[in-house]
Amino acid sequence: MSVHHDELRLSTAGDGTMHDLTEDVSNCLARCGVSEGTVTVFVPGSTAGITTIEYEPGLIRDFPAAMDRFAPRDLTYHHDETWHDGNGHSHVRASALGPSLTVPAAAGRLVLGTWQQIVLVDFDNRPRDRRVVVTVIGE
Repeated sequence: MSVHHDELRLSTAGDGTMHDLTEDVSNCLARCGVSEGTVTVFVPGSTAGITTIEYEPGLIRDFPAAMDRFAPRDLTYHHDETWHDGNGHSHVRASALGPSLTVPAAAGRLVLGTWQQIVLVDFDNRPRDRRVVVTVIGE
C-alpha cells in the first residue's frame, strides 16, 4: 500500500464557474503508478467545492442557476454582516456541495461513468487562485 500526494493549481473567475479536473486528476493517478486504490480530490477553502457532473454546456449553465435558487446572492447572510465581504451565499453553497470527492481507481484508471467528470465549482464572489490536493492511496 502506498500514499501519494499531488497538487493542482488554477485561477478561477468565481461566481459559480466550473472547472473540469478529470484529465488533471487522471494524470496525477498515472504519475504515481497506482493501479488499484482510491483517489481523493480536495479543495482547501470554504467557498469552493468538488463534485461530479456531466460537463456539458447545458449543465454548466443549469448548475449555477440551481445554486442561485438554493442560496440566493441577494439574501441577508449573517456572515456578510460579520465580515462585510458579500460572499455569505458562497460559503453556504460550498458547504452544501462539500470540499472533496473520492473516486475508485482500477487498472490504473479512474472509475467514472461515461458522462461523469470531476469538477471544481468556485462559488466565491471574486476571482481566486485555487489549490486542489489530490491524494492517491493504493497499490
